[in-house]
Amino acid sequence: MAAHQEKKPSEGRNPKSTQNDTQTSQVQWGRAWEVDWFSLASILFLLMFAPLIVYYFIMSCDQYQCSLIDPLVDLLTGNKHLSDIWNKTPTLTYRAAGIYTLWVTFQVVLYVFIPDFCHKFVPGYVGGVQEGAVTPAGVVNKYEINGLQAWIITHVLWFANAYYFHWFSPTIIFDNWIPLLWCANILGYAVSTFAMIKSYIFPTNAKDCKFTGNFFYDYMMGIEFNPRIGKWFDFKLFFNGRPGIVAWTLINLSYAAKQQELYGQVTNSMILVNVLQGIYVLDFFWNESWYLKTIDICHDHFGWYLGWGDCVWLPYLYTLQGLYLVYHPVQLGTANAVGILLLGLIGYYIFRMTNHQKDLFRRTNGNCKIWGKKPEYIECSYMSADGTKHYSKLLTSGFWGWARHFNYTGDLMGSLAYCLTCGFEHILPYFYIVYMTILLTHRCIRDEHRCFSKYGKDWKRYTAAVPYRLVPGIF
Repeated sequence: MAAHQEKKPSEGRNPKSTQNDTQTSQVQWGRAWEVDWFSLASILFLLMFAPLIVYYFIMSCDQYQCSLIDPLVDLLTGNKHLSDIWNKTPTLTYRAAGIYTLWVTFQVVLYVFIPDFCHKFVPGYVGGVQEGAVTPAGVVNKYEINGLQAWIITHVLWFANAYYFHWFSPTIIFDNWIPLLWCANILGYAVSTFAMIKSYIFPTNAKDCKFTGNFFYDYMMGIEFNPRIGKWFDFKLFFNGRPGIVAWTLINLSYAAKQQELYGQVTNSMILVNVLQGIYVLDFFWNESWYLKTIDICHDHFGWYLGWGDCVWLPYLYTLQGLYLVYHPVQLGTANAVGILLLGLIGYYIFRMTNHQKDLFRRTNGNCKIWGKKPEYIECSYMSADGTKHYSKLLTSGFWGWARHFNYTGDLMGSLAYCLTCGFEHILPYFYIVYMTILLTHRCIRDEHRCFSKYGKDWKRYTAAVPYRLVPGIF
């Protein structure tokens, strides 16, 4: 759930396209048009229980020292009632509401009103106005790519406050963590509801809307493909990248500050979490223009799945390792720390280089070298809703010849490294690797279903050439 980077299969788009002379039906790649009973059951489950899952994890740390079992034991044995747990839960406060409102407003200002200047003096960085991929309706949107700039400005101000201005405590996020949870839920539901209403009354592009007729599916998975307010405020890019991912590193810094306050030191495990997850976040913003070609932007419509997920699920459950280490500080041995660091860095290298090969192949239309050789690929074509035929190339060499989603394999290695920093006393910090394994495996299947609908027989040729999804020789 939410804004985890997911690159489409190794596709390079030929800039030349031809108009189809024959009558065409509306293209089926993208979000589903019909809802089966299993999808509906899954959606109803998530709508009902995903907010409770987030609350349960955070409450377990706040009241049970991060034990996921003890709350259940207390409830089943009658030692406590639900009301006892709820009454001990911090409520929404004016302070938290003020902090959260200021935070989101600040990120909106950075996103909409300050054009990117980083690309003008940072070598190799691609920012400023960039084009996204072709939508199912044949539209190409433009985006102001300034996430790295927003991240830098935000963190410069954070450290300036911590070491000079002292306007607020560096532990402010941890100290208001549960009240902020209620604020995040309010925003998540509000923006998801607004997006659904907007799709009926004033959609940004009516041709890129999908109505299944099922209220719950449309609410969760979204109707509008690219809902926008004005020229530059794109809901999908903003909520996928800001405010949740900008906050990710600030949340971890707040956890580290809390460790220092409670124990007089910051453990090497906390430093590893900050470093490894910080690399991931910086990579996201460095490659924000690349993110425009990922599934989140190219296929997903904007609904509760992205709106609530990016506001609540991502900042609260992707940061569980740092939260756990506040309650259970772990000082790793040198060998273990080095091993975890290497696992995380190797995973990041695989993740980044796999995507780099794909981007190089796409930018050069296959006129490049991958691992010193001319790349191998499969020619394919697809039709957009306006009847235009587009041509693509699917890369079958380099890392993309090992597995169809080898970037996910590197992502999972990094995810495991985050969790290993916490030792093995509790299962709570390992939720992340379990969740990411399920999520990315599901995305493999979901993405390949879309690609089969998009490319047809050409996709069968591709899967025959690259038979494995994640792990060569196994899966």
